[in-house]
Amino acid sequence: MLALLEEEPEVVEVKKGKNGVSLKEFSGVKAKNVDFSYGDKIILEDFTLEIKKGRILGIHGASGSGKSTFLKLLMRFWETDGGEILISGKDIKKIVTEDLRKLEGYVTQETHLFTGTIAENIALGKPDATLSEIREAARAASIDEFILGLPKGYDTKVGELGDTLSSGEKQRLGIARAFLYNAPFILLDEPTSNLDSLNEGIILKALKERSKGRTILLVSHRDSTMNIVDEMVEMG
Repeated sequence: MLALLEEEPEVVEVKKGKNGVSLKEFSGVKAKNVDFSYGDKIILEDFTLEIKKGRILGIHGASGSGKSTFLKLLMRFWETDGGEILISGKDIKKIVTEDLRKLEGYVTQETHLFTGTIAENIALGKPDATLSEIREAARAASIDEFILGLPKGYDTKVGELGDTLSSGEKQRLGIARAFLYNAPFILLDEPTSNLDSLNEGIILKALKERSKGRTILLVSHRDSTMNIVDEMVEMG
């Protein structure tokens, strides 16, 4: 426990003040000649990509090609080794971290659930959300019917479910979180990898419908997931 408390973060949070750049609106992303390595293993080398506002951009490629790594760099969980990432024309390293988090909604490959009810878990990024808003997000993620089938519905404690939730159900809860958070820039890391073709189709349709006024970066190794993108980049 002491070792954990003493551990230094990978990046230093940028706070409001003379050095932090405030950012309230999202107008696109430019990654220029980005390099990143895990130790001696090169993951991204001279990687350049532009993500235009209001578009769905797909990044397709095999596991280990750097797709998920790039999303983490956009969230600034790690720093680049070289090159730069610009969000709305501003260097990501200088943007106030709180502002960056408000602009980005991130769905990871593995959805983590926390102590509390199903409703509280969906509303993690928007604690003041109404049940109506939570249900709307759950319906879009094709998980509302399952939740209503639980003995206590949305008031079911996650701990009471034990290990009974499948990976696909957890994944849909994670997607519902993103729908509810409603950030202007949504990053999706393999959002349909644990879903059958029917539920994949339902969620992709919902993503397409909710893309108006938002920018979506969709990462997947599945060809079928790329069906809704406006533009696709192949990473090998």
